[in-house]
Amino acid sequence: MLTKIVVLTVYFLVVLILGFMAKSRLRDGPSDYFLAGRGLGPFVLVGTMAATNFSAFTVFGASGAGYREGLSFFPIMAFGTGFMALTFWLVGRKVWEWGRTHELVTPAELVEQVYASRPLAGLFALVMVVFTVPYLALQPLAGAKVLGQLFGLPAWAGASLVTVIILAYTLRGGLKAVAWTDVFQGIFMLVLMAGALGLVVSHYGGWGRAFDQVRQAEPALFSRPGPHGVYSPAVWFSFMALWFFCDPMFPQLFQRFYSARSQGSLGRTMALYPLICTVVFALPVALGVLGHLAFPNLAGRESDAIVPLLMTHLAGDLMGTLVLAAGLAALMSTMDSQLLTLSSIFSRDLFPYLRGRKAQSGLVGRVFVVILALAGLAVALLSNTTILQLGLTAFTGLAALFPTVFLGLYLRKPRANAAIVSILAGEVLVLAYHFKLLPTGGFLPAVPVMAVSCAAYLAVQLLSGGLSLPRFSKRGWLALLLFGGIFLAAQDYWAWGRVGGTLAGWPLWAWYFVGLSLLQTCFSAWWLRTSKK
Repeated sequence: MLTKIVVLTVYFLVVLILGFMAKSRLRDGPSDYFLAGRGLGPFVLVGTMAATNFSAFTVFGASGAGYREGLSFFPIMAFGTGFMALTFWLVGRKVWEWGRTHELVTPAELVEQVYASRPLAGLFALVMVVFTVPYLALQPLAGAKVLGQLFGLPAWAGASLVTVIILAYTLRGGLKAVAWTDVFQGIFMLVLMAGALGLVVSHYGGWGRAFDQVRQAEPALFSRPGPHGVYSPAVWFSFMALWFFCDPMFPQLFQRFYSARSQGSLGRTMALYPLICTVVFALPVALGVLGHLAFPNLAGRESDAIVPLLMTHLAGDLMGTLVLAAGLAALMSTMDSQLLTLSSIFSRDLFPYLRGRKAQSGLVGRVFVVILALAGLAVALLSNTTILQLGLTAFTGLAALFPTVFLGLYLRKPRANAAIVSILAGEVLVLAYHFKLLPTGGFLPAVPVMAVSCAAYLAVQLLSGGLSLPRFSKRGWLALLLFGGIFLAAQDYWAWGRVGGTLAGWPLWAWYFVGLSLLQTCFSAWWLRTSKK
């Protein structure tokens, strides 16, 4: 027990020290506190965008899904999230340009600037806050699992401790503190998750032998649609589309677009992201699959704790605690960013509706950080769903905002009424599907929600003044063809229903998606290089 306490104490102290050191270089203005002075270079930007997106969902949700549904979940996350990185250039570059020109800080400020509509900006901000709170709740929920496994703490105590630690350095240092702690925690998570997988594989006789044992006992874990038939072609397509539309609408990722030092920093992040996602998601999914060797009969929410269970079962106190601290790193690097971004939305977008002006200092934002942290904690403690289920509702609600941002940036005369109708139509459907009032036709709710949101926007825009579409260059059409071809290749339904050949213990169809991600990185590098000419 002493070893566990020492390891966690040292980890928390390092995180706090990094956050407090970052504060010393900041002023208290909005751009400094919320955007790190718009000066994040390539290394820190890549690190913070990766770490802030790889949340408790990555370590605990992905490992739980890997346990329940097998390797079919690997391409959904690794390729699907990596493919989404195209939006870092398609959306992020334009957001960066608008932000620099008009000194924008929050996502809703961009919407107000593009559409010249304060009511639309208020609606956009409110939706972002409402649907980010469930996502925020994933983090203390997972923290409670880790600390409960380590020390036997009740859920409320574990979730509360994690929330307090995150509040301490977020309130103190703003985005500079968050970005540097993100980099540290991202590297820490990656190294120790790799160590955890190494421990499990070694215990069961090596990589190939370990996966062969699982495949012989549970062959359905190595084919699609998985042992429970969850990942049908329709659901497969749904997840791939969902990440593309919802991830750039995560407020903590959106705000990172403003904070980049240059467009080149965003471009490098886009090119590297598919490879980072491949490595990061392979680790928890593999751990989830191998978890069947030690714990063959977990169900529902129990499976989300497979990583803590494995480490407690197989590792000594030192390594076991370090690996579980990696899970804490993942959730803390997301929750701190969510709190910071949402506090900026409140102080600059929602506070004016109460006081008639934007908050002039970081104090109002800091107060809202505390309020949001408590709201997320309450949802975490009262929720009775899996991490994946809780996340999907939040993700779908945020995805409905994508047409407003994307079409607003690319249409020549975007109309505010089109955006308002699009958002309202999308969110009404989100609620209808959440309460199971409508059929989905086999797809995730995100697909009909996105279809209706886009159709509503385009219909109202057409009726309000016509569609003035931008012109694409030959290089733009070629990029569309190349990246569109990669997305279509990812719909490999011919490989469904069988394991097929294997390489290093994994089926060839899983390696096929590693190849697609490598191809995307190559195309992204070409796109960036030709964009500079």
